[in-house]
Amino acid sequence: LELPVLLAHVVDEARFLTDARYGALGILDGGRTVIVDFLAVGLTSAEEDEIGPRPTGRGVLGLFMDDPRSVRLTHLGSHPDSVGFPAGHPPMESFLGVPIKVRNEIYGSLYLTDKVGAAEFTDEDQSLVEALAVAAGMAIENTRLHQRVQELAVSEDRDRMARDLHDTVVQHLYAVGLTLESMAKESAAAGMADRLGVLVTDIGTAIRQVRSSIYELGLENADRGVRASVLTLVRSFGPMVGFDIRVSFEGPVDSVVPEVVTEHLIA
Repeated sequence: LELPVLLAHVVDEARFLTDARYGALGILDGGRTVIVDFLAVGLTSAEEDEIGPRPTGRGVLGLFMDDPRSVRLTHLGSHPDSVGFPAGHPPMESFLGVPIKVRNEIYGSLYLTDKVGAAEFTDEDQSLVEALAVAAGMAIENTRLHQRVQELAVSEDRDRMARDLHDTVVQHLYAVGLTLESMAKESAAAGMADRLGVLVTDIGTAIRQVRSSIYELGLENADRGVRASVLTLVRSFGPMVGFDIRVSFEGPVDSVVPEVVTEHLIA
């Protein structure tokens, strides 16, 4: 269910099935115009350091962006689109590339090079890797769905916590505050009335802080208001000033402050 682990497993299985010395998996961006992530297996740490930056889709590796079909070559460098290898890259001859699709859309490609003990990859190798690519596409989609379910569960937990805070803590504090306020009015001793007044003020402050926490728990919701905008902005300044900036709100600002005022406020 962890995508990096899954992708590494796919490359390992492809190498094992085809006796390939090297394997790699390139993941395309949303527009399918560049490789944004590249996982290579079979290289030593020293070789990876020597090669430098990962490929972005030039040459043979980019063939699958426009034409997502399998490619099998005896000599990788003989293909007309080949751009050669960077300095320090180990030599590679035989090549097998297979696209990976998720919901019929190209997700990336699986690359295998240098079949051990043979000059080129076989039809059987290609069939096996193509079947593995289909399974990989299904597994990737399953992982994505699982991650979405987890995100939904976290969101639901956050909403539940916000409701619990409001329904229990805030209401309880409010009730205690009303009781103390009533006691302060009825108390004959002036000193006791003052102390009770301080407690009422403290409870009012606690209620505002809890309400701010409730709104923070709902920051991921699509309906973002003044609180969410202010808190997001303040968070961005935290690393600059070196401490957490405290913010408090009074009143139903999300429902009474118009959007045009919010824009000026944030500015």
